[in-house]
Amino acid sequence: MISYDPFWKTISDRGISTYALINRHGILPDTIQRLRSGKPITTTTLNTLCQVIDCNISDVMEFIPDQNSQIDQMR
Repeated sequence: MISYDPFWKTISDRGISTYALINRHGILPDTIQRLRSGKPITTTTLNTLCQVIDCNISDVMEFIPDQNSQIDQMR
């Protein structure tokens, strides 16, 4: 599972609001909602977020292995 928890910590630590991301940097409100909801976003969007926030991908998202994923069950 992909988690965007690092994104929220990063913008909080840097004093960046979602308002600023939307109104100053052109991040779409739908993108912010997708991050809030844990829904997929494109690599283009990830690239833009990293550029705007001046951070690494690990500051935006992290991979958390699912406990009961189908791949694990096939092993």
